[in-house]
Amino acid sequence: MELALHETLEVQEMAAFRTISLTKSNMMLLLVSDEGLKEILRLDVQMSTRALHELKEIMEKAQMQEEGK
Repeated sequence: MELALHETLEVQEMAAFRTISLTKSNMMLLLVSDEGLKEILRLDVQMSTRALHELKEIMEKAQMQEEGK
């Protein structure tokens, strides 16, 4: 999978957003006392972590193909 420059930048932007979201949700988990809200934050942490792994895989595949040229 070869990514164009603008696609690479978009993937990096999505990864940055998810990283910020993950950090914020982890910090909020320490401060929140409502169990319902904690569960929402835990789900956000799981989804952000999964998304970051997927974005990392996309970038690694694109980099491997670029190096193979």
